[in-house]
Amino acid sequence: MGWRASVLGASGYAGGELLRLLGGHPNIDVAWVSAGSNAGRALGEVHPQLVSMADRPLLAADDPRLGEADVFFLALPHGESAAVVERIGDADAVVVDLGADFRLADETDWEGFYGGAHAGTWPYGLPELPGARSALADQRRIANPGCYPTAVALALAPLLAAGLVDPSDVVVVAASGTSGAGRTAKANLLGSEVMGDLSAYKAGGAHQHIPEIRQSLSRAAGEPVSLSFTPVLAPMPRGILATCTARLVTDSSTEELHAALSVAYDEEPFVTVLPVGQWPHTAATFGSNSCHLQVVADASAGRAVVVAAIDNLGKGAAGQAIQNANIALGLPETTGLPIDGVAP
Repeated sequence: MGWRASVLGASGYAGGELLRLLGGHPNIDVAWVSAGSNAGRALGEVHPQLVSMADRPLLAADDPRLGEADVFFLALPHGESAAVVERIGDADAVVVDLGADFRLADETDWEGFYGGAHAGTWPYGLPELPGARSALADQRRIANPGCYPTAVALALAPLLAAGLVDPSDVVVVAASGTSGAGRTAKANLLGSEVMGDLSAYKAGGAHQHIPEIRQSLSRAAGEPVSLSFTPVLAPMPRGILATCTARLVTDSSTEELHAALSVAYDEEPFVTVLPVGQWPHTAATFGSNSCHLQVVADASAGRAVVVAAIDNLGKGAAGQAIQNANIALGLPETTGLPIDGVAP
C-alpha cells in the first residue's frame, strides 16, 4: 500500500532533506510541496540537488491541493503549525510537525522561550526513549524532536533512568553546523564569518531547546533535571557533536556506563554505542538517520562524559520525521532511511 504525502516548508534545509529521503521511500510518494515566499517557483530552482523532483511546483501554504494527502510533514517556522493543522482537518491523516509547536507539555515554558499562545502537546517522537515507542503506535499527530534535544536525550537518558548519574548536575556543550540555524540569510552565517571560527551563542540558559531537553531528561530520571546548556556554532554545514556530562552517583567505571548504554540501545537500528575508546565524529553520521555514542567515566572529576554525534538534518529533523511516520503507518521504522553515513 502507498501513501501520499504533502511537505509544507519545502524550501528550507529540513524540507529539502525530507524530500530527498522521501524520494527513495518505497511506501510514501510525494504529492504536493509548499514553500511560503518561494511559492510559484519550481522545486529545482530552490533545491538543485533534487533532480527527480525538479519540475514540481512550490505551492502557497494555503493551497487546497496540499490537503490531498494521507501524510503531512510540517517543516515550518516555530509558531506556524497550529494554523496549518486546523486547515488539514482530517483526523485520520498522519501529521508530523518538525517545529516546536507541540513538543512542550508546559505552556509556561512555551510562552517563555517562544512567545504567543501554547498550541498544545502531541506525543513526542523520539522512539528510542523509554516508553516512547508504545506511546507513538497508531498516533496521527506526532511532535518531532529538535536536533540538540535528540542528541542530548539519547546520550543521557539511559544513565539517568538507571540512576547512575545525578539529575541535579547536568552540563552540555554541543556544536552544530550552520544548517541548524535555518536558511534565512544572516550576517553571522555567511561563509566568510563562519569559516575558521567557533562561537558560542544563546549561552546562560537562553536557548529555546533548553525546556525540551529538560523535559526529556526529567522524564527519564523520574525527577526534575538541572541543566546547563551551551550551544556552539561550528564551521560546517550539518552535524551535531554534543558533549554531555553529569556527576556520577557511585564510582561507576567506564565499562559499567558503557554497558548501561549498550543495554538501552542494542536493539535500536539507528543508535550505535561505539566500542570503548572509539569516539563519535559528525562526518560518520552525515546523511544518515543514525546517532553514534561513546561514554567514559572521568574518575578525577567524578563525572560521566557521553559524546553523541548526529546529522542535525537526519536524526535531528527529516530522518526522525520519516521514522515517526513509519511508526504511525505501521511500517518498519527503517523503511526508506539510511543507517550508514556518507564519507569522506
